[in-house]
Amino acid sequence: MKRRLVAVVLAAGQGTRFKSSRAKVLHPLLGKTMLRLTLETVRALKPERIVVVVGHQKDEVAREASGPGVVFAHQSRRLGTAHAVMAARPALRGRSGADVLIINADLPLLRPATLRPLIARHRRTANALTFMTAELADPHGFGRVVREAAGLRVVEEREASSAERALREVNAGVYVFKSADLLRALPRVSNANRKGEYYLTDLIEILGRQGRGVGTLRATDPDEVVGINTRWELARAAAVLRDRKLKALAEAGVGFADPATTWVDLEAAIGPDTTVGPGVVIEGPTRIGAGCRIAPGVHIRDAVLADGVEVRTACVIEGCRLETGAGVGPFARLRPGTVIRAGAHVGNFVEMKKTDFGPGAKAGHLSYLGDAEIGADVNIGAGTITCNYDGERKNKTVVGAGVFIGSGTELVAPVTVGPGAYVAAGSTITKDVSADALAVARQRQVEKPGWAARRRAKRRPTT
Repeated sequence: MKRRLVAVVLAAGQGTRFKSSRAKVLHPLLGKTMLRLTLETVRALKPERIVVVVGHQKDEVAREASGPGVVFAHQSRRLGTAHAVMAARPALRGRSGADVLIINADLPLLRPATLRPLIARHRRTANALTFMTAELADPHGFGRVVREAAGLRVVEEREASSAERALREVNAGVYVFKSADLLRALPRVSNANRKGEYYLTDLIEILGRQGRGVGTLRATDPDEVVGINTRWELARAAAVLRDRKLKALAEAGVGFADPATTWVDLEAAIGPDTTVGPGVVIEGPTRIGAGCRIAPGVHIRDAVLADGVEVRTACVIEGCRLETGAGVGPFARLRPGTVIRAGAHVGNFVEMKKTDFGPGAKAGHLSYLGDAEIGADVNIGAGTITCNYDGERKNKTVVGAGVFIGSGTELVAPVTVGPGAYVAAGSTITKDVSADALAVARQRQVEKPGWAARRRAKRRPTT
């Protein structure tokens, strides 16, 4: 019969070394918080219940951790890891036949494939406790694993002798207990130590003295089980996750010119035969299709790009949708709510916001289109702007299919230009333009002969 599994995730700490007003476990790595990454790993093991122990910023942490099968335990005072598990006892009662996985929430690099062998060994050996260790070149800050004839124990660094500090095998902070053994032994944990805290690692000796089986499994990749305690460690962990993400995409057919300068969030997806240039940042749940070209220096967030889209150098695209074969840039900015339809072209120094830019339409350069609906095959001349804000509200501009907008045009919304119309360069359009009409809205040009020469003469210094 398959044994039941319950998980306890310790997420009550503040993380003082982060020097942050935000709880440590809420800091993000590639678009996901430390806590969420740890919980995704735990959920992959299919536990029947996940108990998240909260404390510092408990409401914010609980919101991030909420989901199916998750319950919460509140650790009102942070007095050590065993004290945190004591707070979870009510949620563990009635599960005496289950195994209990206990894990710190600051292990975002840990993978399900690393935890499964730990659980398997625990069940195979019928241990009361099996915990994970790692061999580190620099074990500073970690509890050391001491192996003696009398059995195993873990000594925290501040309690360790110089000989014990020289040991390189450390406790990884990942434990699997038999539920009944855990609940019976917890009350025996004492806080008689230099820090006055209740250490979960004391259960190793307690269970050993009771003749209960205690074993270990050494992690094959020590980087996975190193907790994140500083912002520098967070940055290094993000680099590991980035490499994993880029490698997985490359194996699926995505080309990267320079992975070392490329950032792709964990939730982003990219299709095969798409190429990504140096210095590209792709954030959020962005979806990029097959056969796209993303040039150097592009920043894309929360966007959808269909197959065959080309984004040229130094564009910023956020909250937009680009249809098949669209081309953007260089140096274009597409703001939220914009849709670039199939085959449309958006050129350099063009900005769009909440604009539906029609199939085959063109805006070659130096224009702003906001709150606009642009029809198919429209040509937007250089320097065109939609004047969409009247000081109180945003107003809409509608340009019909096949319209030609001359350079330097101002479209003062709300306004509609009918299909097939022409708007002369330099016009300020304040009224609707009929279909197939020519609209010219300029002041009369006035010329004063000799005016410039007379002005220069007046300004010429006298001798």
